[in-house]
Amino acid sequence: METTSRVGAQSAAGTSAAEEVPAARRRVVDGYLRAQFPWYGLDEAFTGPRWLMQVGTAADGTVQHGSLGHGDEPSIKSDAAGAEKERFAAVVTVAASPVRRSGDGTGVLEATTVSSAAWLAGSGLLAYTWPALLDHSLRDDWLDQQTETAFALADDLEGAAWSALSLPVDGAPMPFHYRESEFGWVLAGSAQNGVHIGAYGRGMSAYGLGFSVVGDLAPYA
Repeated sequence: METTSRVGAQSAAGTSAAEEVPAARRRVVDGYLRAQFPWYGLDEAFTGPRWLMQVGTAADGTVQHGSLGHGDEPSIKSDAAGAEKERFAAVVTVAASPVRRSGDGTGVLEATTVSSAAWLAGSGLLAYTWPALLDHSLRDDWLDQQTETAFALADDLEGAAWSALSLPVDGAPMPFHYRESEFGWVLAGSAQNGVHIGAYGRGMSAYGLGFSVVGDLAPYA
């Protein structure tokens, strides 16, 4: 993958960029580099900060999906007013896969679809929110309930909760499913190469976003 182009490049002082990254951060970078599919992020029209989030792997260590952040690194917010002060968008990339056997051969893994990207994006937004006045001790119960709701919504992309939105992917307009919530927005669609794209954020309008393949992870690392 081209994503290795600058992560391992030599610096002016003769030290590799990989050596300059702390060990823990390097392990995160390695997770992205192991992916057998291209990562997507916001295109060059976005000029703000970029940062790595996390990857999701199968039982055998195969990277299946991951997210890249743009803008302010979000913190957990318990009220909409505080959430609106943050401006960020996270882009989720999901490898397109058919129904397949699990890595250990004991079961079957479902195919990944646009709904997979929608659910990951919806649950990702929930990770940074909880309702105003909700006690911290109850947040896990609330999060479980809302995650189930996000799954149900992702499984019904033609339902009333979603609207249609066209956004550029690698320069070509592509259809997306879009919905808003009290704490931000969620969208999901696909790239022409079959990779599924999800995104979520707040403080940044989804209507002006564009996505492109990340050819270099250095701006994120």
